[in-house]
Amino acid sequence: MLRRHLLAALGGLALAAPALAQGQTQPPAELIVAKRSFEIPRFVTQGGQTIPGLRIGYQTAGRLNAAGDNAVLIAHFFSGTSHAFGRYAPGGPVGYWDAIIGPGKPIDTDRYFVVSADTPANLNMGDPNTITTGPASINPETGRAWGLTFPVLSIRDFVETQKALLESLGVRRLALVAGASMGALQTIEWAVAYPEMVERAMPVIGTDRMDAWVIGWLDIWAAPIRLDPNWRGGEYYGGAAPAAGLAEALKIVTLQARDHLWAATIGPRFAEGQDPRRAITGRFQIEAWLEDTAKARARIADANHFLYLVRANQLFLAGYESPEAAYARSRARWLVVPALHDRVFPIEYNRRLVEILRAQGRSVDVVELDGPLGHLEGVVSIAKASDAIRRLLAN
Repeated sequence: MLRRHLLAALGGLALAAPALAQGQTQPPAELIVAKRSFEIPRFVTQGGQTIPGLRIGYQTAGRLNAAGDNAVLIAHFFSGTSHAFGRYAPGGPVGYWDAIIGPGKPIDTDRYFVVSADTPANLNMGDPNTITTGPASINPETGRAWGLTFPVLSIRDFVETQKALLESLGVRRLALVAGASMGALQTIEWAVAYPEMVERAMPVIGTDRMDAWVIGWLDIWAAPIRLDPNWRGGEYYGGAAPAAGLAEALKIVTLQARDHLWAATIGPRFAEGQDPRRAITGRFQIEAWLEDTAKARARIADANHFLYLVRANQLFLAGYESPEAAYARSRARWLVVPALHDRVFPIEYNRRLVEILRAQGRSVDVVELDGPLGHLEGVVSIAKASDAIRRLLAN
């Protein structure tokens, strides 16, 4: 059981093969996708700063039609990458939303041209399948890692890099924008920033706004990195990295992204060979699991990139007078998919989003995911929303 939880925690999400559809006699053929690179020669952030040679990775499936209007954009979560669907090699791990994206699936790649891209400052700098420009990248003007001189990024900046990519691919209109968690924030920013371009929006395990409570929690996520003596104000490249602080930060994220119902599957048992009754250093099984999981995740992550992602999330919808004013710009049809036991973006935040959209006359459908994994339900249990996704795309 712990091994299964660990695979999910690391983002590999080695999901089981999809069940056969009614009348289907054999499993569908594997969807093999390629990772590609896109570069923006000079990207100007919402804060007015310039990043030369900004690169992001992306993958696609399906074909763009002549009108350029059958595209679907998938935006990833905080610790995710562009690998939302398909496999990079036969028999390799599938993308985190492969259950709903592919030939004949709710987001049908026989019908839609589906695109997913890495964000700038992507967390997974050590993953060879991740292509991103961020604080760990070399500043071409200095020949050294950017560190904290890298310009601050917002969720809207992520949207702008995706828009540049889509334009380069010939996309003129998006049939759907969808994403989980941080991907939900990007989905919403797309719908309000470019209402004429977004036909449908599906924010999954998201929120309607970035209030002080969530901003405060995000600061707690980041605190262990800043307290690690190896962080050195972000100037650790070429020396010892703040691995301990990053692991502690990821430990907080890992636990908050789940629920007590999930923790009950581990229980208050002692870790193997440990007895917390006899030594203060003795570990409970949940403590040992969180530590092992976070350390493994930290090996491919970068601490400064973590901090930049935190700030980008804190700046969600920052360019608008109010959330209500932002949503008033949208023309999309919406499918909102929250998780009932979400500890990151609570269910009431999603219900408020639905109320705002409906009060403004938008078409909104809702699927509330129930299960023991809390926030993570929006990644591993997205197939539960399959029927609603098919209805959304049918209209």
